[in-house]
Amino acid sequence: MGGVRKRFQPEMAAIEVRFYPYAGLHHTIRVRSGRVFVRISDLFRSAPPEVIRALAFLLVARLLSRKPPRAYDRLYRSYAFSPEILRASDIARRQRGRKVVSSAIGKVYDLERIFLRVNRRHFDGAIKKPVLTWSQRKARSILGHHDAAHDTITISKTLDSHDVPEWFVEYIMFHEMLHIKYPARIMNGRRYYHTPAFRAEEKSYPRYTQAQEWLDRVIRKRQEVRARAA
Repeated sequence: MGGVRKRFQPEMAAIEVRFYPYAGLHHTIRVRSGRVFVRISDLFRSAPPEVIRALAFLLVARLLSRKPPRAYDRLYRSYAFSPEILRASDIARRQRGRKVVSSAIGKVYDLERIFLRVNRRHFDGAIKKPVLTWSQRKARSILGHHDAAHDTITISKTLDSHDVPEWFVEYIMFHEMLHIKYPARIMNGRRYYHTPAFRAEEKSYPRYTQAQEWLDRVIRKRQEVRARAA
């Protein structure tokens, strides 16, 4: 007696997609209790359908820990890194983002004094002073950070120590000030922060080689701390 053979169809997970007012250009995809939640930056509300499709492929690839197709990656980046979207992203970060600022005066070093000294010695005083602050935590992975959207330079509190020579703090400040002099550039759909011009001037720092040795020392110390904690 013949029967009707049913083709197996896996149950599709419910998918919820929303535009979300992130502080900048950000998208997320998560799975919770069998449901897929997708949040897309509201800066993409006017994105062409093909860009949204490319983003969908990128998010699914991220969820599955796979490499996305190059064509979709290029299509997404060409739109996301367009001048209009980058400008809108910076505005969103300034308006929606919250920048934690503590103080430029540390227990050992004063960032205001260090900035003025570095600006005079290496930039002829041409760099406009941003907001300067020590980080809230003693971060070892990121010793300095320039945030163009909030016009700040943050230096890791790890360096505010008698164990760290002042010239090394000056080098980190010098590096972050170079980010002001040489803003990030978009090349081939990617944003580059350390351009050839940036790297060339960075190497002109009088104690550049010594500074790299100190960076290696900080990284080794961080790895040792992680090993002890494991």
